[in-house]
Amino acid sequence: QVRLVESGGGLVQPGGSLRLSCAASGTIFSIYGVRWYRQAPGKQRELVAQITAGSITTYVDSVKGRFTISRDNAKNTVYLQMNSLKPEDTAVYYCNLVGSWGQGTQVTVSS
Repeated sequence: QVRLVESGGGLVQPGGSLRLSCAASGTIFSIYGVRWYRQAPGKQRELVAQITAGSITTYVDSVKGRFTISRDNAKNTVYLQMNSLKPEDTAVYYCNLVGSWGQGTQVTVSS
């Protein structure tokens, strides 16, 4: 049974930074790609970034150049470094691995 736990969210001012973590257990983490999604109030969940087992990364256009996804297979953890945050980045952020979801972590960007 795959278990994912996200952390690192919070309240930050526009232009600030946060680093989200997604810790996985119950699976052979290193052989799977991992995705970060977000869902803002009243909007559909959207794919933000993904990293393959071979560490190839892709991003939605709205976060390119500001967000970086990375993974540490020794720690079974994927990170999402978010810089130059904007109010429109406000959402609950979820990680996804082999069809399993974490509980999400709230990111609020506001002055």
